[in-house]
Amino acid sequence: MGFNRRILLGLALIAGAALPSAGHAQEGNLKIMAPAAPGGGWDQTARAVGQALTEAGLARSVQVANVPGAGGTIGIAQFVNSAKGDATQLMASGYVMVGAIITNKSPVTLDQVTPIARLTGEWQAIAVPASSPIKTMKELGELIKADPAKVTWAGGSAGGPDHILAALITKNVGADPSKTNYIAFSGGGESLGALLGGKVTAGINSLSEFMSQVKAGKLRLLAISTPNRLPELDAPTLKESGINLELSNWRMIVAPPGISADERARLTKMFEDLAKSDAWKKMLKTKAWDDIFLTGAALDEFVKQEQARTAAVLQDVGLVK
Repeated sequence: MGFNRRILLGLALIAGAALPSAGHAQEGNLKIMAPAAPGGGWDQTARAVGQALTEAGLARSVQVANVPGAGGTIGIAQFVNSAKGDATQLMASGYVMVGAIITNKSPVTLDQVTPIARLTGEWQAIAVPASSPIKTMKELGELIKADPAKVTWAGGSAGGPDHILAALITKNVGADPSKTNYIAFSGGGESLGALLGGKVTAGINSLSEFMSQVKAGKLRLLAISTPNRLPELDAPTLKESGINLELSNWRMIVAPPGISADERARLTKMFEDLAKSDAWKKMLKTKAWDDIFLTGAALDEFVKQEQARTAAVLQDVGLVK
């Protein structure tokens, strides 16, 4: 064997040894946009995905960039325009963006991205300060029915799941949903501060965002938006409280428009491998996220249905015309 041939064979063996051993191909350097400020759900999702992908040997490196503003509509516009056809760029998205696109009349919608994987969901919780005279969800419902404008709510972006749930609760108890007195905050920390400070009547947020304050005795959980009670939590569902609602704040990863069918299939396979990995399972447990993994044609159909359902809800409750 010639000298040059031996060198090439040695290099090939070294390269082969560097490949991940879990039976999957490794992606190179990926970028994930979090279309929100640091600390929120999309930022946490993007960073958790990046960490788990590298730990599982599915990507060499993952860089996360934040592009905040307008419920993700600034981020998606930048993503669609600048990342078109680039399968190394991804973006965190989800239910909040569905509503924000509608309420902000965004010219760029989820129809223009390539859904890859729905990953997680978080149930919503309704809470009041521990010092509040309101002890139950039924009592809050009675106040809303008497005068919805006098009940102030703190939550996330306008048109997001917090806002939609507040308006749906208002409608469900028999009050005018267009009079829902909702105060939108850009981050979970700000809305939590307003709630703890007694500046609002009640707050809506993901259950995980409220739990530390509930355990500390600073907040009282009135209800959660699950279909059934959670065994580890002493809190009724909305349905138990006479309000026939359930709502999940789901999150997904999308690719840009213009990638090939092969590239989409490869990215889908990468996330299918991620969902099975110990690194991701550990992340789900740490973050207390519900695993609602979905890909392919079923995910495409789900996103279309959620866009149609949300548009109808927002019109019904008077948030958009």
